[in-house]
Amino acid sequence: MKISFWAFVVSILLLFLASGSFSIDNFHQPFPIVEPDPGHTKLRLSREGLEAISRITTPIAAVAAIGPYRSGKSFLLNQLLSLSCYEGFGVGHMRDTKTKGIWVWGTPLELDIDGVRTSVFYLDTEGFESVGKSNVYDDRIFALATVMSSVLIYNLPETIREADISRLSFAVELAEEFYGRVKGQDVAFEPAKLLWLIQRDFLQGKSVQEMVNEALRHVPNTDGDKNIDQVNQIRDSLAVMGDNSTAFSLPQPHLMRTKLCDLKDGDLDPMYVKKREELKELVASVIRPKIVQGKPLNGKEFVSFLEQILEALNKGEIPSTGSLVEVFNKGILERCLKLYSERMGRLVLPMPDQSLQQIHERSREEAMKAFDEQHFGRHHAKRSAKQLDEEIKEVYKNVIMANEYHSSRLCEALYTKCEDKMDQLQVLRLPSMAKFNAGFLQCNQSFEQECIGPSKTSYEQRMMKMMGKSRSLFIKEYNQRLFN
Repeated sequence: MKISFWAFVVSILLLFLASGSFSIDNFHQPFPIVEPDPGHTKLRLSREGLEAISRITTPIAAVAAIGPYRSGKSFLLNQLLSLSCYEGFGVGHMRDTKTKGIWVWGTPLELDIDGVRTSVFYLDTEGFESVGKSNVYDDRIFALATVMSSVLIYNLPETIREADISRLSFAVELAEEFYGRVKGQDVAFEPAKLLWLIQRDFLQGKSVQEMVNEALRHVPNTDGDKNIDQVNQIRDSLAVMGDNSTAFSLPQPHLMRTKLCDLKDGDLDPMYVKKREELKELVASVIRPKIVQGKPLNGKEFVSFLEQILEALNKGEIPSTGSLVEVFNKGILERCLKLYSERMGRLVLPMPDQSLQQIHERSREEAMKAFDEQHFGRHHAKRSAKQLDEEIKEVYKNVIMANEYHSSRLCEALYTKCEDKMDQLQVLRLPSMAKFNAGFLQCNQSFEQECIGPSKTSYEQRMMKMMGKSRSLFIKEYNQRLFN
């Protein structure tokens, strides 16, 4: 009986291994790519979703849907992918939110964008303001979706609330930092196209673009409230995005929302079906491959980019554009520091302090200029520039110490050589003033010409004392021997 049991276990294991269960065989399903940690405060990567993305060798674009929980994001994405609820993203009608973290549909749509075959992934994100989560967690989800995506669908039911506008502050900061660079130069990454998607029952009255424009008008602030000032600054900043945002309205597909998954297109509101197809065309028209530092990303590069961003977002208390700027500027900072270090490393030491100072200033100026031409971000790049300057100072301190060391060794050797020469002249069998003066002059000249650098001053004083003492002693001995 025992033998048959173990034979059964082994056969099951063999079948399990043969089936390839340790790798993904079916990519026609959703996978998590970013999940919350147990405390639901920070985010961590999920290898399943990363495997689905990293296998792609063509340029990648991503469409992400964000918005409040239970606002229909998962259903919307299934509709855009022409998938049913039972094969696409999980749709929840319960009070608890269905999607946790960020999920990706494993099979990308293949589009031809400006003659380039591009793989378009669709991302579903955990909704805002669900029970048991911190605002910081919501901000991280929003920040990550903003950075990852090529098109960011801001899915809002019925209307635009003040909180919805405030949440855009991170996207606005990114636009201010990384957008509007001089044409022809690479950007760190192109911010996502922002698509305001308002889902409402009635399409009469104001257009969604009018609703967006009205929501973005200044809030009167006669009392000078700081919070209102901050909200108005966000409104002003949204103008930076300019053509980078658009608005679209979508009617409700059916009055029976809990039955949507069981309805076919023929059962849905014809106006909804028409607008849904228009939305598909709109997304396809505005989407572009994800560009980072001047080049489109393939699957592995996209995963690497995601790892960098997630590390930056998890470091701080809240997601900050500054931390992302530092990520993009890190490599540039290192290259500029290397440029300075290489220039200083080619110096032949020792050298005079003034010459070293001049070369340092020219090399520093060259490195800072290179950083200024290549760095990403506007406001927060100052921190990276300051860091570069600090690191240059550290390198320069080491060069100064090396110069002092080489100067000291050289001057010490010249001093010792002259000291030995003076000792030899003291004990000449036939003392000669002419020979002593010639040797004395030669020592002085060679020391003056060859001893350079910061140690020269102190060794000059020692030389004067030693030479003076030797001269006095020689004259005394010379006169005494002459008298005798």
